[in-house]
Order: sequence, then structure tokens, then C-alpha cells
Amino acid sequence: MQRRHLLSQIAALSVGASLGAPAGAQGKYPQRPITLVVPTAPGGTTDFTARLITEPLSRALGQSVIVDNKPGASGNIGNQLVARAKPDGYTLLVSYSGYHVGNPHLFKQAGWDPIKDFTPVAMMTRAPQVIAINPKLPVNNLTELIAYAKANPGKLNYASSGNGSIQHIAGELFKQLTGTFITHIPYRGSGPAVQDLMAGQVDLFITTPAGVVSQIQGGRLKGVGVTSQKRLTSLPDVPTTTEAGLRGFELDSWFALYAPANTPADVVQTLNTEINRILSSGEARKKAEDSGTDVEQMSPKQLADFTQSELKRWGQIIQTARITVE
Repeated sequence: MQRRHLLSQIAALSVGASLGAPAGAQGKYPQRPITLVVPTAPGGTTDFTARLITEPLSRALGQSVIVDNKPGASGNIGNQLVARAKPDGYTLLVSYSGYHVGNPHLFKQAGWDPIKDFTPVAMMTRAPQVIAINPKLPVNNLTELIAYAKANPGKLNYASSGNGSIQHIAGELFKQLTGTFITHIPYRGSGPAVQDLMAGQVDLFITTPAGVVSQIQGGRLKGVGVTSQKRLTSLPDVPTTTEAGLRGFELDSWFALYAPANTPADVVQTLNTEINRILSSGEARKKAEDSGTDVEQMSPKQLADFTQSELKRWGQIIQTARITVE
């Protein structure tokens, strides 16, 4: 009789636990593979950042971490997918600042909200932009590029990873600051844009270093400026835009991890702790530096505050530059 009563109590407790426990409390997270959604094509810094953490994060958590590239619609396809995913920590977004805080100011209906639809998890990398050109272009430096563009209005074109991306914003700011007319050609990510730049299908690409460092080092592309306050160690011969005579053209991009809104706090903290540990390692820092990026760490709260401030800042930049989605 006592045994039967004890068993019934255990059963009642089990039912209560299964019905009332939060998502992260039914077993130590994670219990199955995790997917990192990258809203760009393979190649480029968003994809690089995702792959920078996949293997060490998989080892740390004891589960596979998979990169799933979902390019298209200027990042809106990948962002929508994660915004609508179950908030259980198994579908995450490796977000690119150009999309995350740029798109909300450029699209009337992007299909997602950068604040309401996502839980900030961890900042990961930050990078300036490199002005890369096709080597066959008859110029050797930034001054000559600007002079050539002025002498040939409408002849040159520039690539971006999509309408509203920071590459798009950078291209329009470049045109405003230099008084040139260059045609915008949007792509579905940095990878395809770099391929066409090397092939001569486009003339100019202002993008993060990870996608072009090796091509510039190998002579397949030419770097004429870096939009940072100091030169990159991976491209020591490429001057900053200020050194090259183009003042006021300093831009950077950042790449961070977000989960769907309402993801359990313990899951978010587990991910943040492990990712910050990975980014603190010499191996991660060296890989990032070699690609022209810097690792950066934040708590979920710091990333939340940073996202809010960047959303406001880029809204002002886009409005001032009068950039619209074509």
C-alpha cells in the first residue's frame, strides 16, 4: 500500500515537471544539434564568424553545431526564419549589423523586428571595410580611383551583399563624399560579389576584410583603402582612407549571435559563457586577426543595449545619406 502511494506521488511529480518546467529545465541544454542560421551566402565575414565558433562550441556543448546559409532578400529570409523559430536555443541567428540595424530603416515590411523578435546572446566580431577593386582597373590608389570615377561618370559599378547592407551604405557614402556617380549592383552575399569582382563583372567592392584579404594578398584584387583609424596587420600596405586623403569615411561592421525572443535565460547564459570563452582563446583571436577582424565580447545585457544604440545610429546615417532600397 505504501509502495503504491509512493509510486503515485512520483508519477504526479513527473507529470507536473513535464507540464510546468521551463524549456531549459527538462534536461541539460543542449540535447540535440544546434543550427546557426547565416543570412548570407558562404564566404564573407558573417559566414566566417559563424564558422569561427562552430567547432569549439560543438566540443564545449557536446553536440553538433551546424551552419545553415540562408541568403536572399537582403538578409530578411534568414532573419525571418530565426524570428519565427521555437525559442529553445536550437535555432540561432549569426547576425550582420548591416541587416540587423540597417534593414529596419530601409524596409517598410522586413518581416521581423530587431528588438521584439530576438534575444541578444553574444557579440562576436567587428571589422572595418576595405575598398577593393579589380586589378585591371587603370588606377593604383584611392586618389586615382576617385579621379577616374569623376572622369568617367556612370562607367564604374560597385557591388554590395544586398540592398541596405553596409556595403550598400558605404558605397552611397563614398559617392557623396567624392562627388562621383557609380552604379550599385546588389548581390546575395559577399561571396558571389567577390567572385564577380575578381572576374571583372564589377569594378569596386567596399566590404569587410575576411572576404577579400587572401585575394588582395595574392594579387587577385587590389586594396586601395581601409575604413579604420589604423592599418590592418593582415594588409599592412593598404592605407587607411584618411591616409589616402578621404577624410570622414570610417565605417565598421559587427557580427553577433541572437536567439528567438523568449529563449530561456539559462540557455542564453550557457551560450554566452561558452562563446566568450572561445573568443578569449589565442586561436580564435589569431584567426580573426588574420582575416582582418577583431573579436569582441559582451554580456547579453550589453548586447541588448548596444543593439538599441546602433539601431538609432544607423537610422540617422541612412536618413542623412538618403539611402533607399532600390
